[in-house]
Amino acid sequence: MAKTKTENENVLEILGTTIQKGESATVSFNVAKLHTQNSIDVPVIISRSKKPGPTVLITAGIHGDEINGVEIVRQIIARDINKPKKGTVICIPVINVFGFIHMDRQFPDGRDLNRVFPGIKGGSLASRVAFKLVTEILTHVDFIMDFHTGGADRFNAAHIRIIKNETSLIDAAEIFAAPFILYSKNLSKSFRQTCHKLGIPVLLFEGGKSFHIDNTTTNIGVNGVKRVLSHLGMLATKFKVSKPKHESIIIKKSKWVRAKYSGMFKSVVKIAQFVEKGQTLGHITDPYGSFNHDVKAPNSGYLFSVNDAPIIYQGDAIFHISIGVKNDQKPDTKRLQVT
Repeated sequence: MAKTKTENENVLEILGTTIQKGESATVSFNVAKLHTQNSIDVPVIISRSKKPGPTVLITAGIHGDEINGVEIVRQIIARDINKPKKGTVICIPVINVFGFIHMDRQFPDGRDLNRVFPGIKGGSLASRVAFKLVTEILTHVDFIMDFHTGGADRFNAAHIRIIKNETSLIDAAEIFAAPFILYSKNLSKSFRQTCHKLGIPVLLFEGGKSFHIDNTTTNIGVNGVKRVLSHLGMLATKFKVSKPKHESIIIKKSKWVRAKYSGMFKSVVKIAQFVEKGQTLGHITDPYGSFNHDVKAPNSGYLFSVNDAPIIYQGDAIFHISIGVKNDQKPDTKRLQVT
């Protein structure tokens, strides 16, 4: 990392708080008030080393129902992984605290926070939060790891999403060493797109599903953060960094398998499994025992997202499968073991 924003600054001024080198603080990201006039504040946990270095931002909870990402950042803080040997680590475990309180993906104004960046100072509630995050926090940041989970009952295999042709991101993703790396375009008005325009590299982690904490996915996320911080020279000496058992599988193309019929649904394959073209992936049935449809794999590839919903409708996305990725090793579930 060639340049950093804060390594030569003895004093970090953020959200109205002054933090010296070697100090730690929890500052308040004041969002808004509830209709009861109770204030809603998002805690921002900041840890600075006495030694200069980059500033890394670790975030989760842009969607309020994505609990697994919140748990990853919580563990990073609880285990003191966020206390750097050099530089600064900023952690925001829950950005969309409104959604987290109500277990809702969106903000109370019905907007998806991840579709309103960079935000507007006088805009909607979600837009105001996005604007404050961009103008008061991102101005201090050199590198970001943002944690998400699958939505709408879809369980995602742990993977990193990056855009194509970004060498630094590919290198960082390989260091993180999630089971998969998915080439994915930046969505319009997303947090990732805004950071890209600002020149801030972002590793977007996806793993698990909403309203659920998966221990294996959590451990993959925490170990990935440790590897990246170690590579940057920021991880405290007391932490051991394990070598991943497998290199990440790069998925350049993928497609969704959608339900041809409505009905009761049951998958018969495991997440991250390699399947062959024509292999049965699951069954769609009716409650009366008169209908049964086998869902077949349209091509050979890895299944890195599986719909766990027991009831589905015609057109629902039920499997996400890679295209053009060969099975270079025997298909097994070891790719999801803790590394």
